[in-house]
Amino acid sequence: MAHHHAHNHSHEHDHDVHSHGGGYHHGDPHNHGRAFVIAVALNTAFAVVEFACGLIANSTALLADAGHNLSDVLGLLLAFGAAILSRKAPSERYTYGLRSTSILAALANATFLLVACGAIAWEAMQRFSHPPVVAGLTVTLVAGIGIVINGVSAWLFVKGSKGDLNIRGAYLHMVADAAISLGVVVAGLAMMFTGWYWLDPVISLVIVAVIVIGTWGLLRESVQLALSAVPPHIDVPAVEAYLRQCPGVTDIHDLHIWGMSTTESALTVHLVMPEGYPGDMFMDDIMCTLQERFFIQHSTLQVEQGTTNHACALHPDRTVAHVH
Repeated sequence: MAHHHAHNHSHEHDHDVHSHGGGYHHGDPHNHGRAFVIAVALNTAFAVVEFACGLIANSTALLADAGHNLSDVLGLLLAFGAAILSRKAPSERYTYGLRSTSILAALANATFLLVACGAIAWEAMQRFSHPPVVAGLTVTLVAGIGIVINGVSAWLFVKGSKGDLNIRGAYLHMVADAAISLGVVVAGLAMMFTGWYWLDPVISLVIVAVIVIGTWGLLRESVQLALSAVPPHIDVPAVEAYLRQCPGVTDIHDLHIWGMSTTESALTVHLVMPEGYPGDMFMDDIMCTLQERFFIQHSTLQVEQGTTNHACALHPDRTVAHVH
């Protein structure tokens, strides 16, 4: 029986694969380093200024938003740390490296966003009974600055957000903050001219609803990746059909596909080939196709001649019978 664990070492697991037609863009996380540094610096400075203005204007809205911005800085640092860790070389203990830290960061970012939404919603509900007097002009001006800073920060991540769940988490953070700042500006202007202080909690609840809707997809995808689910951009039936039509392949089993990180995918499969091992060039062609057509960067292929009856160990209802 021939076993072949084939790895595409000749291309050093080329991770700069560009997908077309709605797939993922697998870029080097290092490209986002400058974006993270700029976004962290801008948001830290703004949070400090916003906190000071909140104290001067006696505005709990600005103080709360400053605290929210600081939580976003923490989220950005988390995402940045994961992007760096994901580039660490594999070791004896971590044979895939630390690529999956980007999945944990995306999951943490989604959780942070939802917790922040809960805090904002709770504060808004409290304000309905006793709407506080808000210094409308100061709130409007500071929130206006917030739109610019968060808008610029979101723009820095917009390219990477299409293909990297971790970067998308950072991007959604910034978009959410820009939306919050816009809502605060609208509420500030309205309160300046009408004195309707109940607008503040109403706008807050609308913003919370928008953020929760946007974050739910991030949370769902990051949980799925954490549970080794097939990444959403990979068509499993198409992969299976491709492998089955390869010359000499009479059957396949033990097909497993999972996300190694928020940008990289791995595959293992057993190919039943009665004629035996077809040669390295044949295997390299399969792995190249899996990478270019299906965006699966790390493939491990095992060749069997079908002289024994194999079954996936993960299916307890199937036994492994040996044919003599």
